[in-house]
Amino acid sequence: MTDTTHQAAVRAAAGPPSAVPVPAPAPRRTRVWRGLTPWLFLIAPLALLVTFTYAPIANMVAYSFTDWDGVSPELHYTGAHNYAELLTRPELFEVFWVSGYYLAASAVQIAAALYFATILSFNVRFRNFFKGLLFFPYLINGVAIAFVFLYFFQDGGTLDSVLSLLGLHSDHAWLGTPVSANVSLAGVSVWRYTGLNFVLFLGAIQSIPGDLYEAAELDGANRWQQFRHIIAPGIRPVLALTVILSISGSLSAFEIPYIMTGGATGTETFVIQTVKLAFQFNKTGLASAAAVVLLLIILAVTWLQRRLVPDSVDKGVDLV
Repeated sequence: MTDTTHQAAVRAAAGPPSAVPVPAPAPRRTRVWRGLTPWLFLIAPLALLVTFTYAPIANMVAYSFTDWDGVSPELHYTGAHNYAELLTRPELFEVFWVSGYYLAASAVQIAAALYFATILSFNVRFRNFFKGLLFFPYLINGVAIAFVFLYFFQDGGTLDSVLSLLGLHSDHAWLGTPVSANVSLAGVSVWRYTGLNFVLFLGAIQSIPGDLYEAAELDGANRWQQFRHIIAPGIRPVLALTVILSISGSLSAFEIPYIMTGGATGTETFVIQTVKLAFQFNKTGLASAAAVVLLLIILAVTWLQRRLVPDSVDKGVDLV
């Protein structure tokens, strides 16, 4: 008897295959509750998001088409008059030049954060100490940082005292001219936000599998080649995120320059100007239009950046 005939005889003796029992469908009420459960968990966060994000944005857009002064209960619809005023008054957009200082500072802080994150991702002495040292400035309140550096840059302050100890006597007013004041304020932003970018880069680098580094070392790759072919492609999405945050932060700088100079000496940013329009000159409608314009600019820059530098990396890691 052949194997095929034997297998056929065994199947005939075993009889027809038993059918797999099909579970009974769940009751309709159970299926409905299963479908509603995720939405029940989302009710609270969605309510908070709508209440404190989308509703204020909608009100801001509505106010931008009125001449509301922020106090009067009456609103007068003016159409696109506020937007026309913004576009026909060049001085309202000249403050964007100040954002150039913060944009340059953002490039410096990204480069510094990426350098330190790369160095401290390898085994170096006291790396935990340096990690805490770099991230500590970001934990300090922005108001406290502004007051600390206000005394640091004032005439006869900490900076002048340190320079005099080094034999460098200077009577330069660090916050007295537009260039030096903006450079000083941009330097403060570098000191504060480098730690945030450092943590983002460090987390992305540490998520790269260690087998890639071992394979690279076996192939004779040095640190620069490991950074170029392993680290840089691996952290590309995080790098794109930090660029978006840096550009939006540069355009919306407010806290440090407002406290340290109040917008004087050519340090007024677009957000400081918007706040003054609303609360100093009682032009809430015009200020709302300026805020809408700033929001659209940030959204446009973000969209353009994501189109030019997509997040997805499908090419893998190349060590050649």
